[in-house]
Amino acid sequence: MTDPQSLRHGELHAFVSAHFPQHDFTLAPASADASFRSYWRVDGDGETRIVMDAPPDKENIAPWLDIGARLRAAGLHTPEVFAVDHARGFVLMEDLGNRTYLPELDAATADALYGDALDALRTMQARVSPHGLPVFDEAFLTMELEIMPEWFLRRHLGYTPSCAEWDVIEPAFRLIIDTARAQPQVFMHRDFHSRNLMIVDGDDSGAGVNGPSNPGIIDFQGAVLGPITYDLASLLRDCYIAWPIEQVDAWVERYRQRLVDAGAITAGGAQFRRWFDLTGLQRHIKVLGLFCRLNYRDGKAAYLGDLPLVLDYVLGVARLYPELQTFAALIERAVGGRDIARPRAQEQAA
Repeated sequence: MTDPQSLRHGELHAFVSAHFPQHDFTLAPASADASFRSYWRVDGDGETRIVMDAPPDKENIAPWLDIGARLRAAGLHTPEVFAVDHARGFVLMEDLGNRTYLPELDAATADALYGDALDALRTMQARVSPHGLPVFDEAFLTMELEIMPEWFLRRHLGYTPSCAEWDVIEPAFRLIIDTARAQPQVFMHRDFHSRNLMIVDGDDSGAGVNGPSNPGIIDFQGAVLGPITYDLASLLRDCYIAWPIEQVDAWVERYRQRLVDAGAITAGGAQFRRWFDLTGLQRHIKVLGLFCRLNYRDGKAAYLGDLPLVLDYVLGVARLYPELQTFAALIERAVGGRDIARPRAQEQAA
């Protein structure tokens, strides 16, 4: 019997052979993400491309193609597409390199790199049409929030909320949902953070000579119409790297001023900060559950190592708002003294 994985790799090789100009090429893993997609680097005599492998029974490449084209038309740097096999789920595209923001961010580089990222964010919000995209509506927000009780509390911590505790969780979720829906709704990348932003070699200045400038933007296929502060919170309260609160405050306020000057919002500092805090809280509550689901359901254990930072964000923001302090206390009680970066079975054994 033919191994499905070998068959898939053979189809991938045939796709590249048909479209890559140098037939003498090598294929090597480039990256993988939290979905079923994988990426391969094609190298033929020093000319490189990336090929996306998105099994059509698990992934739909149409949103990736559509949204990438929208971003690129707005002058943003998404991978140029050279060839597509819709039936088999293969895409041959520009190689943006392997320099993600995350390992290159430090105190010396942060202002410049985030400056480029915030410029790109403003372009997305101002110039990329969200027409026809899914809406980050109440049902969508609720679905994401409910990942946390199921996968973080029950599955990861072995903690089942009581009826009285659900009476704490549900009003907290309602406040977060209402805050997200009350904001101006714009194009929203939905995963705009340091692992999905690239420093493209040869364009370190942020001013592209022969095309769009830095950052290169990837993993955009989940874009929706959503609240104006969501991507800002994804970037500045990144699940993989944290910054001093004073620095985050300054970046947030500068971006608010840009929005006000452009006529995109009229919100004052306190209102905008509440939007930013509570919309970011929605994301981080979801991620507490999502990272656990990636471990227990999908076998991607590395994400558990990022849970402590996400939990710090959830507790830190919730404690700032009187109406969320009982929610923060509930989460703290559920965690207790557990090491949440370890799978539940290992934690219990220890």
